[in-house]
Amino acid sequence: MAAGSSCTIVEYFGGDDGYRCGYCKNEQGNFSHGMWSHAMTVQDYQDLIDRGWRRSGKYVYKPIMNKTCCPQYTIRCHALNFQPSKTHKKILKKMSKFLSKGEMPTEQGDGEPMDSLCEEGGLHGPAKVCHSEVASPVVTAILTEAADTTPAEFETARKDTVSVPDVRGPETTPKPGVGADPGRPLCRKAKELRKARRLQKEQKRQVGGGVPASVTSNPATPIQLNQPKALEEFINESLPDSPLHRLEVRLVPVNDDDPQFMATYEQSAALYARYQMAVHGDTPSECNESEFRRFLCDSPLEMETSPDGPAAGYGSFHQQYWLDGRIVAVGVVDVLPTCVSSVYLYYHPDFASLSLGSYSALREVAFTRQLQKQSPKLCFYYLGFYIHSCNKMRYKGQYQPSDLLCPETYVFVPIERCIPSLEQTHYARFNQDPNAGDTHVLKDLGRALVLYRRTVMPYAAYARKRKGSNDEMEVAQYAGLVGQVCAERILLYRA
Repeated sequence: MAAGSSCTIVEYFGGDDGYRCGYCKNEQGNFSHGMWSHAMTVQDYQDLIDRGWRRSGKYVYKPIMNKTCCPQYTIRCHALNFQPSKTHKKILKKMSKFLSKGEMPTEQGDGEPMDSLCEEGGLHGPAKVCHSEVASPVVTAILTEAADTTPAEFETARKDTVSVPDVRGPETTPKPGVGADPGRPLCRKAKELRKARRLQKEQKRQVGGGVPASVTSNPATPIQLNQPKALEEFINESLPDSPLHRLEVRLVPVNDDDPQFMATYEQSAALYARYQMAVHGDTPSECNESEFRRFLCDSPLEMETSPDGPAAGYGSFHQQYWLDGRIVAVGVVDVLPTCVSSVYLYYHPDFASLSLGSYSALREVAFTRQLQKQSPKLCFYYLGFYIHSCNKMRYKGQYQPSDLLCPETYVFVPIERCIPSLEQTHYARFNQDPNAGDTHVLKDLGRALVLYRRTVMPYAAYARKRKGSNDEMEVAQYAGLVGQVCAERILLYRA
């Protein structure tokens, strides 16, 4: 990939102190590890979210799953196989009625905002970041020099995509009935057809302990019984040819050098403040322009391009929803090598009854499917975290088919196989293979890369330079959480 930088630089913070949980309101029950990212490649972030990490601005955090009060499981939807549910179709029809006739629903929205977990969960950021020594000019210089200063034996190649064997059962056909024409199949009800389609999709899924997070199939268009309408058809039907109101979705890169981003910055920031105060009860100081920039515009991800990647490139984007010439909603997304990751959504409170949270999620699934045509590996839609212990966060499981990430082996497991365990206990291991472990478990701490005095070196060399250093436990904890592959690629800043 061509990029503005060739490496990731982070500062690690522990996770010993508990803080308030935004889900169950436990004052000291929320625990997570965190690190501040001065710069990050999209491949490194892809690998991190496939190990349970998630970003809020430049702060990247990982819940301590077996300790936190409300475990947060990474959830992803198979965008290519996604079929909208009845509820989703109603939301699209609701939008169609509003656009064509101006009919605004009287009931409130669906209560499904695609919010970043940092707001809902009360994310606890770092108390102190060493900006002075890792300031932007220094980072730029180090990023430029990193390729030359990193020893070749410690450089790790990008993981190759591995194809998953296609384990499929035979297609079932209806048994002959005894209707007017015994030679033809018995007429089946719509409910039975939907059930058959669900069973067929399940047969297509991996039968073992799950699909490794580092393994991405390159799925073809699924075989379907009755060729149901695709999501795009439902979306297009919701956009009438001669509407009373016009809706347009624009993709804008989060970049101060982009003219469209800067031209809409003030309008977008004002919309964010209005949403936060009306929906989340923030004070003006809690959602001012600087907070907006920190939270939704300061991304550590470097914009990158690739010959086999999407035309717009990889990185952080704002999907702006323009209604009759003004922005009424903004979906913040990260476009990564194998997925579109939803970060946050904010919208004008006057349009809450249009269920913009769910509507934007459907548009983002369609966006993922569109990008997959340009980049075959990009076929998943990540919805952030699934919190089964919080009823209002269970809606994310309705975007089927979807998987949850096993917190111990870091493989994705179909959500329907995870729910029974979560009904019994908040924390669960989803991989049913008792002998399975983390394939990227830390094996050699000495190979982890650190950035010390503007020099990139393996931890073993750093330890020799810093005889008597007492940070080995901290570095080992960090390297264990990011895994051996990322530890050998990401630069851990050492003061």
